[in-house]
Amino acid sequence: MNTATKTRLKKMFKDIDISLKETDPEFIDIITHFSQEEVIKVSKLTEKEQMLCILSVLLGTQGMGEFKNMVHAALNIHIEPVAIKEVIYQATAYLGISRTYDFLIETNKIMEMHGILLPLEKQSTTNLETRFEKGLNKQVSLFGSDMEKRQTEGPILRKNINRWLASNCFGDYYTRYGLNDQEREMITFCFILSQGGCENQLRGHTVGNINVGNDIEKLYSVIEQCMPYIGYPRSLNAMNIVDEIARNIEKN
Repeated sequence: MNTATKTRLKKMFKDIDISLKETDPEFIDIITHFSQEEVIKVSKLTEKEQMLCILSVLLGTQGMGEFKNMVHAALNIHIEPVAIKEVIYQATAYLGISRTYDFLIETNKIMEMHGILLPLEKQSTTNLETRFEKGLNKQVSLFGSDMEKRQTEGPILRKNINRWLASNCFGDYYTRYGLNDQEREMITFCFILSQGGCENQLRGHTVGNINVGNDIEKLYSVIEQCMPYIGYPRSLNAMNIVDEIARNIEKN
């Protein structure tokens, strides 16, 4: 491991108790070299983007222990607390309350350990009267005018969930400050790919990422960044989806 990596890791993981260093030193050597040196060395993502991806897939896989380590690490390298919180908030739309609640509780404990005053500054830009309209506008800006048609031309039995997608998923979360559109689409891509079995949604958000400027090369880098935390099968599945969308774009 080179000196730069050692310095970076010392900063990231200071004051974090990793008992596996004592019981399983070979395992720690393998995963540390791979995830924090080999993968990072080829990444085209910023340090912030790398950390947002990691936190997102750890939420998606429900990896609480490593998630807590990475929240400490994110704060140690000065990732904004607001950005970390926004990842958890937005994950609720894609993972559900049952899979984000405990992660938010643990994140609050860690932030308090780092001397961060809670609650953080309010990030909402909508209210109960404006969330649907602003959320729908955000959907249209990211995915096109077909999003608007879903509200009037979609199956009658889906009218409730189509409205909730606009008002809740996009109106309550995507319109918030704290992360920009590129970052929000990127973490959504990570939430979906980390779960597996959500290929149709991954196709849609591959297009959404491209629409906001996260091109094919960047999406590959996102998947590579996530791979140590989700394994090869789901990573390769995600790459297949990205390739499929890329082919479709070339045909058109």
